Amino acid sequence: MLQGDGEYMKAVYASNNRDNRGSGDWIRDAVKAHEAHLIGYANRLLSGDLERAREAVQDTFLKLCRQPREKVEGRLPQWLFTVCRNRCFEIRRKEKRMTPLENTHLESMNAEQAHPAEAIQRGEDLERVRELIRELPERQQEIVRLKFQHGLSYKDISGITDLSVSNVGLLLHKAVNAIRQGINPDVGLTPTT
Repeated sequence: MLQGDGEYMKAVYASNNRDNRGSGDWIRDAVKAHEAHLIGYANRLLSGDLERAREAVQDTFLKLCRQPREKVEGRLPQWLFTVCRNRCFEIRRKEKRMTPLENTHLESMNAEQAHPAEAIQRGEDLERVRELIRELPERQQEIVRLKFQHGLSYKDISGITDLSVSNVGLLLHKAVNAIRQGINPDVGLTPTT
């Protein structure tokens, strides 16, 4: 949970007291379930500035505390990622710095490798994938991360990015093909439009 902000905790407790369904822990449960993912997402949107990312996520949860539960119920992850994304863009606009997304944090490799040479090769492959993702257009980077890192559906990504579901699918398809082509340029891919 985010630390050191009395206003944040007051808002959580106030929201819990307003909850008329008897499950006053819904905000705490949301923080527990989504905070780490949101910080990682915001950190990338804010070019690796962890403090600003935490601030954006804290603002996101403060906004959640002010929302009636029924307005976000059933679509909480989409709502949280959308609010967090908008807050990050607002921070970037205020600072008048529009920098491309930086390092990606793909899922860590399995620690148990059959041979050290395999671990080295997998590490090199992983770094190559990271490099290829950084070369994608910013929107495709964001969609790849939302889909594969955060496990969101096309519909949720559509709601977060204000793109149609089919456009999300098309951009994801193009991104995956570009990554495949970058990993193995000798393999011919079906042309995409």
